[in-house]
Amino acid sequence: MDFKLTEEQSMVKDMCRKFADNELKPKAAHYDKTHEFPWEHVKKLGEMGMFGVVYSEEYNGAGMDYPSYAIAVEELSRGCASTGVIISAHNSLCLSPINYFASPEIKKKVLPKLCTGEWLGCFGITEPNAGSDAAGTTTTAELKNGKWVLNGTKNFITNGGVANVAVVTAVTDKGQGAKGLSFFIIEKGTPGFSVGRTEEKLGICASSTTELVFENCEIPEENLLGKRGDGFKIAMHTLDGGRVGIAAQALGIAQAAFEESVKYANERQQFKQKLSNFQAIQWMIADMATEIEAARLLVYQAATLIGTGERQRYSKYAAMAKLFASEVSHRVTHKAIQIFGGYGYTREYPVERFYRDARITEIYEGTSEIQRLVIASNVIREF
Repeated sequence: MDFKLTEEQSMVKDMCRKFADNELKPKAAHYDKTHEFPWEHVKKLGEMGMFGVVYSEEYNGAGMDYPSYAIAVEELSRGCASTGVIISAHNSLCLSPINYFASPEIKKKVLPKLCTGEWLGCFGITEPNAGSDAAGTTTTAELKNGKWVLNGTKNFITNGGVANVAVVTAVTDKGQGAKGLSFFIIEKGTPGFSVGRTEEKLGICASSTTELVFENCEIPEENLLGKRGDGFKIAMHTLDGGRVGIAAQALGIAQAAFEESVKYANERQQFKQKLSNFQAIQWMIADMATEIEAARLLVYQAATLIGTGERQRYSKYAAMAKLFASEVSHRVTHKAIQIFGGYGYTREYPVERFYRDARITEIYEGTSEIQRLVIASNVIREF
């Protein structure tokens, strides 16, 4: 098996690493503290093609492969985890279902602006009483006089407060459970569509996380994605790709914490010698390095499988990558604070931010518990 990056993948890695070092890292703490959305970075990343990484040049996309996308999110998250999730949610959760399930007319209308970053996108499944249980959705969509009328609320929506396009699910056939769900595209400015509360969060503070509110929101009939009742199928297809994006984000956070830890251990003096001379510190660094490399292999494998279209295989490996990388990120950032000691608990150093940012990766795009269910169901079917 050849683990060497292609020329294009290496180019993406170098480009995004330089951007992370020169643009993101110097300002990440500022954005974390102020909770400002990083518009300056969004504009530049749009010019770099990061808002349409894997999508066709026909729609102004960069036309790259999925491993390149995973590498981009990893490297950008290494500089700023908030920026990483902005890119991931836009590409994986908004563009993907539009690209696969929208009509040609809708694609031509919205994808060119989304792929350049002129427009930002978001994805809404979660509701106050429907998180992991998508079948618990209460937002409704009724077809009246050739238009869909939506009513309900979505919450915890990444990019929610800044998005020009929202892809959301609603109940179109009551009493049918998951089979009664459908997906819709709603543009900013549509009467009856508004942004609700903005969440105050533990981490990824520069990303916009809000409610979306629909009050008799009328949209054209053609804004239905796929067919009526395809919502659960579309959601599962979309979340498989989204999990690879979040796995890559978690990987980038872990890599950043690891690099800072090794640097600090080589500089900090205790008992008249470097911290890196102590076996206890060496063992932590060894565990961090090993787990990060293992996570990277899983993430890149899952990204490669997405490109093959082998749905069942990449569903399992996407869940494995997301589960392992997110939990590795938690363990690595925990060790990073331990290596820094008291300084790690302060905002003088970035490892406390990495720790806060890492925590969400075990929750969104499906909790670790849900990932284990997905993995188990796939493995059991194989025997």
